[in-house]
Amino acid sequence: MGLSTHVLDTASGRPAAGMQVTLERTTGGRIETLGIYTLNAAGRNDAPLIEPEQLVPGTYRLAFAVAAYFRVQGVELPEPPFLDIVNLDFGIASPEEHYHVPLLVSPWSYSTYRGS
Repeated sequence: MGLSTHVLDTASGRPAAGMQVTLERTTGGRIETLGIYTLNAAGRNDAPLIEPEQLVPGTYRLAFAVAAYFRVQGVELPEPPFLDIVNLDFGIASPEEHYHVPLLVSPWSYSTYRGS
């Protein structure tokens, strides 16, 4: 259970291995960083981003370092890049459930959904 993510690089058709992701909790305009992670070879986090017992109802943010990832992949990006940091704000209402937040991303677009 807990919170997990998975990032797919839709431009190359591969997992976004090495992408940096920051997990934050947002409360009343205050942002608390809970962790900074580097995705593994499968484009996933190795362990839950937050353990189930630490997950509380509230608003969270996953910040994906998209431009930095694509630059490492050798993709030429304009300055500033069209997408730099992709911030996904989402709510957790039932912390006893598993929350999986996938990201499909290219240098020019992204989409997300609540996965399983």
